[in-house]
Amino acid sequence: MTSSELWDHDTAERYDAEEAELSSAAFLRPTLDFLAELAGDGRALEFAIGTGRVGVPLRERGVPVTGIELSAHMAAVLRRKADEDTLPVVMGDMATTTAPGRFTLVYLVYNTISNLLTQDEQVECFHNAARHLEPGGRFVIELLVPPLRFLPPGQVAVPFDVSDGHLGFDTFDVVEQMLVSHHLTRDGDDGRYRRGNSRHRYAWPAELDLMARIAGLTLERRVADWDGAPFTQDSAKHVSVWRKPA
Repeated sequence: MTSSELWDHDTAERYDAEEAELSSAAFLRPTLDFLAELAGDGRALEFAIGTGRVGVPLRERGVPVTGIELSAHMAAVLRRKADEDTLPVVMGDMATTTAPGRFTLVYLVYNTISNLLTQDEQVECFHNAARHLEPGGRFVIELLVPPLRFLPPGQVAVPFDVSDGHLGFDTFDVVEQMLVSHHLTRDGDDGRYRRGNSRHRYAWPAELDLMARIAGLTLERRVADWDGAPFTQDSAKHVSVWRKPA
């Protein structure tokens, strides 16, 4: 069983509403442009496709998309947007589950590789991507750079959102390379807040490059965002592309 925490029914039902801004056409346009260009005339496979925030509009762009998804509840929400013939989904974890056929693009967005809580499983995720790729195909990951520069000695928590409707902060175990993302979300108009958290294993870009090399992939490109801004020491996240030899 994968170490990823399983998203339940209530979380899946709330997901699209809570991520509405990240699902808008304007926000997704650079992401879809980036992925569609890499897919070319081939097929794309999304690991941890979730409710189809990226996969459904990419399919609408004309790219044949298949998904792998661990949570049946998340997949059920996706099914309201696209049927199995339009966008096939294989149930299982992204480290070991296989989808039929080969793909010119495998992609994993929105920090989701960090849902795999061990280094071994993250390495297996790269192996799984390589197994699915055609020669010359690409594996793309979008991932935050661990914000450890914000941690002074003795501090273990970093806030990432302080707004009227939401308080979010991460706590870090720098020995085990783990973080817990904590959320207090306003739930209704009566002043109540809903508390939630999720565990993640963070990884540095150089560590991912080594995982890629173990899986037989080579770094082709690393940028700071889907618009292609240069990746620098101050970048908060990266979009990385590894290529399978032709």
